[in-house]
Amino acid sequence: MVMQKCSEREFKDYKMQNQFAICIAEPKNRNGIISLLQEEKLPADDLSVDLLNFFVAKDNGNLIGSIGLEIYDHNGLLRSLVVKASHRKMKVATALVNELEVSARKMGLKNIYLLTETAEGYFTKKGYVTITRREAPTSLEHSTQFSHVCPSSATLMVKRL
Repeated sequence: MVMQKCSEREFKDYKMQNQFAICIAEPKNRNGIISLLQEEKLPADDLSVDLLNFFVAKDNGNLIGSIGLEIYDHNGLLRSLVVKASHRKMKVATALVNELEVSARKMGLKNIYLLTETAEGYFTKKGYVTITRREAPTSLEHSTQFSHVCPSSATLMVKRL
C-alpha cells in the first residue's frame, strides 16, 4: 500500500470534532511506538526495526497510536495496536484497524489473526472470532508473538478476509 503523504489520509469525526491522520510508519517512528506500547504495558521487545506493514496515527504531528501486521504465508498477524490514553474514544483505534484490514486485503491475505489479553470484546465487535491455538496455521507458531511474547492465556482471534 502506498500513501503519498500523511496529511492526505486524515480522518475526521464531525460529531466529536476529532481530527488525526493515519500514516505509513517509518523507522524514525520506532522509539515513539515503543514508548506508547510500554506505557500500556504491551510487548515491545520484538518490534521490527523497519516497521514494514505498520501504520501510525498522528495528531498535529504527534504520535498517538500504532498498529502493525506481520505476514505469514497468506495470513497476517495483527500486533501492536495501541492508542495514547489521552486520545481514546476518538475512533483512532478503529481508523488504524480499518487501514490495516484494507492493506491486508490489497496484499491478498486470507485471514488476520491476533493475540490479546485485554481487547477480546473490542475485536469481537470488529468481526474477529475466538479460536483455539490448535486452529492457528503452523506458520504463525514461528512468530515471536505466538511462540514466546504473548502468554498461553492470551486469546487467539481471527477475521476471515
